Amino acid sequence: MKKLLMLASMLCLTLCLSTSANALECTVQAPNGPEYADATSVEPVVTADRGEQANRDLSKNTALIPPAFGSPTSNLLGSGEPLTPNLGGAILSPVGGIISGPSTTITPPGATVIPSVPSTSITPVEPVQVTSYTDVTSDLYYKNGHLGTLKIPSLDVNVKVYQGTGASVLAKGAGHFEGTSIWDGNCCIAGHNRGANCYFGEIHTLGLGDKITLTTKLGTRTYAVTSVSKISEMDRSMLAPTVENCITLYTCVKNQSNYRWCVRAVEVN
Repeated sequence: MKKLLMLASMLCLTLCLSTSANALECTVQAPNGPEYADATSVEPVVTADRGEQANRDLSKNTALIPPAFGSPTSNLLGSGEPLTPNLGGAILSPVGGIISGPSTTITPPGATVIPSVPSTSITPVEPVQVTSYTDVTSDLYYKNGHLGTLKIPSLDVNVKVYQGTGASVLAKGAGHFEGTSIWDGNCCIAGHNRGANCYFGEIHTLGLGDKITLTTKLGTRTYAVTSVSKISEMDRSMLAPTVENCITLYTCVKNQSNYRWCVRAVEVN
């Protein structure tokens, strides 16, 4: 009988030890209620679906002293002075805004930040001068093919002006530089300084104020000499467009093939 009772006791003990461990597990929930405060530490987030709080600073570093009652920011979330302003640097607001350092500049969540523009001194802009130019078109040619007539009274010059500055053109008279204006702006004309067609042989003797006239289908203009200079044959600066109406005359320099005489005259009333 004793053996039978002992066998029954061992069987019961074996059944108790073989019970699943799951039956012994339990979950202890944290107490809730007004007497318990939120944690004051940064809680790490393990997964996104287990209910932990977002990773935000809940320590006293983020605490704010509320603004005065009735002040413009009294009802604005995240407003107020930081409790620990001496910490410096950027402080994360509990409502998601940024409190930047001791100045406590508050940016509410979702607000648009407009950066301040520093004042700058205004430098006056010089007006842009527009050059004048008149292109050579087919309707500006006379019947015999010339574009106009050039006169220099003090040198007794009266010569027709043709388009181009090649040898065949200068054999007929003066030549208009292609690419330069024929009327408004800078009208540039070349001529021989020797031979049978020596129309510009004495232009270097012109004095300041001497008159030059040009007649085209657009009218007649009178110019007064403002400069007479000897320049390099490679110098093309005097061919550039101008704002004022002027005429520029070119010819060779006797026995100096590397130079040119250049006369500039400006329109006068």
